[in-house]
Amino acid sequence: MKFSASSAWENREKYDVIVLGAGHAGCEAALASARLGQKTLIFTVNIESIAMMPCNPNIGGSSKGHLVKEIDALGGEMGRVIDQTFIQSKMLNKSKGPAVHSLRAQADKEQYTRKMSRVLENQEGLDIRQDEVVNILVGDGKVTGVQTCSGTVYSCKAVILCTGTYLRARCIYGDVSKNTGPNGLSAANELSECLMELGISMRRYKTGTPARIDRRSVDFSKMEEQKGDDRIVPFSFGTDPKEIQIPQVSCWLTYTNEKTHEIIRKNLDRSPLFSGMIEGTGPRYCPSIEDKVMKFADKNRHQVFIEPEGLETNEMYIGGMSSSLPEDVQYEMYRTVPGLEQVKIIRNAYAIEYDCIDARQLRPTLEFKQIEGLYSAGQMNGSSGYEEAAAQGIMAGINAVRKIQGKEEFVLDRSEAYIGVLIDDLVTKESHEPYRMMTSRAEYRLLLRQDNADQRLTEKGYKLGLISEKRYQSLKQKEQWIEEEVKRLRSTHVGTSPKVQKLLEQNNSTPLSSGITLAELIRRPELSYDSLKEIDEKRPELPQRYAEEIKEQVDIFIKYEGYILRQKKQVEQFKKLEQKKIPQNIDYDQVKSLRLEGRQKLKEYRPESIGQASRISGISPADISVLLIYLNGAKKE
Repeated sequence: MKFSASSAWENREKYDVIVLGAGHAGCEAALASARLGQKTLIFTVNIESIAMMPCNPNIGGSSKGHLVKEIDALGGEMGRVIDQTFIQSKMLNKSKGPAVHSLRAQADKEQYTRKMSRVLENQEGLDIRQDEVVNILVGDGKVTGVQTCSGTVYSCKAVILCTGTYLRARCIYGDVSKNTGPNGLSAANELSECLMELGISMRRYKTGTPARIDRRSVDFSKMEEQKGDDRIVPFSFGTDPKEIQIPQVSCWLTYTNEKTHEIIRKNLDRSPLFSGMIEGTGPRYCPSIEDKVMKFADKNRHQVFIEPEGLETNEMYIGGMSSSLPEDVQYEMYRTVPGLEQVKIIRNAYAIEYDCIDARQLRPTLEFKQIEGLYSAGQMNGSSGYEEAAAQGIMAGINAVRKIQGKEEFVLDRSEAYIGVLIDDLVTKESHEPYRMMTSRAEYRLLLRQDNADQRLTEKGYKLGLISEKRYQSLKQKEQWIEEEVKRLRSTHVGTSPKVQKLLEQNNSTPLSSGITLAELIRRPELSYDSLKEIDEKRPELPQRYAEEIKEQVDIFIKYEGYILRQKKQVEQFKKLEQKKIPQNIDYDQVKSLRLEGRQKLKEYRPESIGQASRISGISPADISVLLIYLNGAKKE
């Protein structure tokens, strides 16, 4: 948007960092910036939308729980807020190994938004402003400030784009198309033009959400009750588990059927997704019910989860049935699902299209390669999910501050955190659909478990200045307990006494023919630290606050030690390639023997290390060998 000289007005407040958008990415970015001592301003199109959950009101889930734990370990806020506002908590994948255990909590969405808003409002050094930013001001390749729709200029040293799904947003169901953001909030319609004028490549993505229904119109007797866990595990390592063992509400499971699918197939010509009315690319791993019925035609039913939106509302979420079909078809198909025969819709399902960027334009710090001081995080980068957004937000906030302070950038690599995998995938790999984090994307997932996120990252958060001395020392004490217990179990022997043999029999474990250490017994799949309590006569009294965490860590370390050591050796090889840096001024045309495609891709991406180069689609092992030879020769010269 262009302004006349007379309409422009410069606000006298000078900021270090300005964050555009107060969703999950924006909240973490702004809090990190302010907590690290920088004067910060966060813009939102609507104060009521701070940390809003426009889709499913839950935090965590498969692989996403890992991200929330890592955000918390670095000093972020998401884990703390969900611990205070959850209404049901479950640990997923408990029948599998610890690498894929993932915590998931259903939130009271209004309470979550209110609690996070209060944190932002009370954060020293952070101002909140309801307004729409339409221009990013850049001079000599550096960010100098932003301009709002009224023409007001706010100067700053760094800007972080966290616009979520608001850029030129369009909500669609049936023939209805409205230029609004989620939940009918105002879209941001001007900023995309400014970004394109700055030379930023934009994309058009879409996502969707199911209808919200009235609890009073649901027949739960026809559904399967889904209860929370008996023992609730907190997301935040700073939360005392005793404080969150509270009564939980139930979720419910039902299924679609052939009648549902027939209604959908009959009305596909009225679906914007199939009629061509929707242009954006949707998420592969969170498809609409129309997509499911067409792509999985062999399945005669799909799961449908009925989940409460909060304790003080009758609204419930229909998980698994997002749609953009017309309102009459929504009623018709939902009412074929057992338990929803008389259902009343409070909010229609809809799809939403929005602008985002090609994240390959970003450095691993989430700063644009071509514009100094401009960062981007969250769904703006082509990702999906609250957790992915929050993870990028805290990293962008940290790096914006460190750049201003003249400090070394902060990057987590793929061997250190799921956050590292997430950001590396976004800035390195070509993607044509919204990115979702999954455990299968992490090569070193046995090392990157959610249970040890504090041991991996809290020290980093402490050195950054986001973790308190008290919390850091608490971690060191826990680590000492784990180390001493493992050492003690390795040196404690038990014999073939009747007491030992009886315990083994009770646990369906093979009897002993000679003495053995307690650590060797724990390696047996059917035994654990807890199950050996009766024969572990010198077991110390564990500190109550961390007792369960210590037991879990001891079990995992002893049982999986061989696999963990093997993966650590793989990480050593990975690190060697990551540490081989590529000069940013390298002329790839001078690197002889590079294949044409390899040269083109390297010039386009400008990777920062050999490791990053090796992960670019189209770069072959032969290209990497040629590049290594060239770099070694240049180093000798």
